[in-house]
Amino acid sequence: MTASQISEKTYALLKGRAFAHLATLMPDGSPQVTPVWIDTDGEYVLVNTARGRQKDLNMSRDGRVALSIMDPNDPYDYVQIRGLVEMSTENGASEHINALSQRYVGHDYSGGPNQTRVIYMIRPYSISDE
Repeated sequence: MTASQISEKTYALLKGRAFAHLATLMPDGSPQVTPVWIDTDGEYVLVNTARGRQKDLNMSRDGRVALSIMDPNDPYDYVQIRGLVEMSTENGASEHINALSQRYVGHDYSGGPNQTRVIYMIRPYSISDE
């Protein structure tokens, strides 16, 4: 995915303040859904989480995910993305969560000093935004 391959609407939602609902798979194959802050680097959808959370455990084991992103100005207008986690990194993850927190709530992240943050990079293979 590149910025030129996705619609302006989808890119704006990924770079704005819209929440996404991230669906991952539990070990038994059942779905697990979590609201998350989202971002993009123009190629991947980025999800930042703390090590040990359920979505971290699920994406580490099985990278198949789906995201539903509602337009905060019109909840009937949404984007659906299906993708695959291609990589994750702890490098820069603390700075990234602070940047997301500034965007979403206007201050640095206050989720706890003992967290190890990780960024999951999701390559979309299906984007539905119409």
